[in-house]
Amino acid sequence: MSRTFLITGTDTGVGKTVVTAALAAAFIAAGERVHVHKPVQTGVAAGAAGDVAEVERLVPHVSTSEGLRLTEPMAPVPAARIERVRLPSLTRQIEQLPALRGAADVLLVEGAGGLLVQLGGRGETIADLAAEARAPLIVVTRAGLGTLNHTELTLEAIAHRGLRAAGLVIGSWPARPGVIERTNRHHLAGLGVPLLGALPAGADGLAPSEFQRLAPGWFQDLPRAIADPFLGQHDEGHL
Repeated sequence: MSRTFLITGTDTGVGKTVVTAALAAAFIAAGERVHVHKPVQTGVAAGAAGDVAEVERLVPHVSTSEGLRLTEPMAPVPAARIERVRLPSLTRQIEQLPALRGAADVLLVEGAGGLLVQLGGRGETIADLAAEARAPLIVVTRAGLGTLNHTELTLEAIAHRGLRAAGLVIGSWPARPGVIERTNRHHLAGLGVPLLGALPAGADGLAPSEFQRLAPGWFQDLPRAIADPFLGQHDEGHL
């Protein structure tokens, strides 16, 4: 049965794309077929390599797709306004998911920015997409100062909407963590949501073969997610 996870972050620039690639590599190493989808890509000109291309570079065996592409390096709504294009509705985005799941065991959908950044033409967010898809969220967070507030605000927003957080992932773990990073990691592990793992800083600079070899070891609780048929399960009747 196909499972869907929505990848969001506590902010922009926290490492969602490299975490998405690492998750894809880990699922593939476990024998799963994976598809990665980016509903809205901003800050990338036509013909240039975007986030899905970076996932493909690091994990060549993954299939990918991209929705609307916008050139301006900003949130989708103002970027679309500047380019005078209309963002796809939430309904349209949801309608795309069954076909994407058709050839995959795991569908990873990467959002833009954080949980409440608007992706849809009527102000719909990645949180709204998760609600309609009945899919859990994986939250990518920072290791350093400020991460506790940002992470707990994100988790509170997820819980307030009746959504499920499948886990947290630290997007960039320093080679020499200080007391702030170490205590933050300890605190993040005690928030009642699984701390799935942490990616080493500079992971995206590894050769693709090395990235794929090491990625499964960056996660601690991912085998449980793989084994649980209800984690990330969608409701066929709803979609």
